[in-house]
Amino acid sequence: MKTSIRVGGPASGGKDHFDAMVTLATEAEKLGVSRAWSAEAWGMDAIAPIAYLAARTTTLEFGTGIMQVCARTPANTAMTALSMDTVTGGRFVLGLGNSGPQVVEGLHGQPFDKPLTRMRETVEICRIAFRGEKLSYAGEAFQLPRPGGKGKALRLAQPPVDVPIYLATLAPRALEMTGALADGWLGTSFTPDAPEAHLAHLRHGAERAGRRLDDLTLCVDATIAITDDPEPAIQAHKPMLAFQLSAMGSPTTNFYNDAYARSGFEKPCREVRELWLSGDRAAAVKAVPDDMVRQTALIGDEAFVRERIRKYRDVGINELTLHPAGADTRARLDMLGRAVELVHEEG
Repeated sequence: MKTSIRVGGPASGGKDHFDAMVTLATEAEKLGVSRAWSAEAWGMDAIAPIAYLAARTTTLEFGTGIMQVCARTPANTAMTALSMDTVTGGRFVLGLGNSGPQVVEGLHGQPFDKPLTRMRETVEICRIAFRGEKLSYAGEAFQLPRPGGKGKALRLAQPPVDVPIYLATLAPRALEMTGALADGWLGTSFTPDAPEAHLAHLRHGAERAGRRLDDLTLCVDATIAITDDPEPAIQAHKPMLAFQLSAMGSPTTNFYNDAYARSGFEKPCREVRELWLSGDRAAAVKAVPDDMVRQTALIGDEAFVRERIRKYRDVGINELTLHPAGADTRARLDMLGRAVELVHEEG
């Protein structure tokens, strides 16, 4: 298995955060980390940070994890991806995701309707652009050129490049589409103890398209804290899980909650969400079971973490995106260095 890190994210922004991100990424390259994924929500955008980091690194690969499909036209997404392929010297992967209704409609003012159609058509238009062909497309969400207008089909001036496309998906139909279309999957809410909650849908989609699950690179996230006293780290991880289960979506649509529920945590998923939405966030955090943390994060002594890494390997995960615990950047780097060693030894 390869290792990667995440930069940016919902809380990103400001010089202190940016400086810490640059230190983390440049030092991670020295530690043997393969890739940095740039997250985009309502903080920094996904592209500007990795464009800067590309100039500060030589071997570290970069991906958008994710670029929000709703935030750009497909042509602009393709232009950006091709630009990043040039800027990084071929070290770029285009990761796309739909985000959720609160961000799509609240932040971008776009309707959250037919998200799978929008994502599939974006992928198809990007690949037309990557082949160097004119952007002529008649879909449900996008029509190029605009019907009845004065435009004509154009091709991008950048040379054709086959930029890999990874999709961040969670719902069953979206996972099936990923299996059918994508070069890779960016997975969250994943536990190797119940891998088929995600992989069965990816596999089904791949096989329906005449492909195999092995045709995709499977990347999943995992917080890591190697410690002989895991209890404080387990408790510290629960607020993030409670937030995912409750706030990363609308009161009626939360793909994270649904995915954890499919993985065997249906009852706590319902309880945590109900408590959070009722306003009792402290109780919601307390209701997150320890087992959910242990199964979805790498928190424990070295023997436990090694065993968990082997579980990810054995179910077919190709890349672990590590979120190292630590009080500051130095502590996080120390944790990351040991984690990379363990993944290389066990994965």
